Amino acid sequence: MPKLPVVSTADVIKVASKVGYEFTRQTGSHLILKNENEKILVIPNHKRLKKGTLLQIIKAMGITRNEFIQLL
Repeated sequence: MPKLPVVSTADVIKVASKVGYEFTRQTGSHLILKNENEKILVIPNHKRLKKGTLLQIIKAMGITRNEFIQLL
């Protein structure tokens, strides 16, 4: 399995938009995105996301690590 790159919130939002999520609102330092099935994705607004946080976001999007890296 390839090593996960260090990414920012902006990078994650770009990937999320490619898989069908769009920004709906911001609550504090968290960005809320939804897809057409009303599935909600919450992303903290940080310059660098921790590995565990990134893995949970990837899992919530319903894609694999490899797919995430390819979509970057």
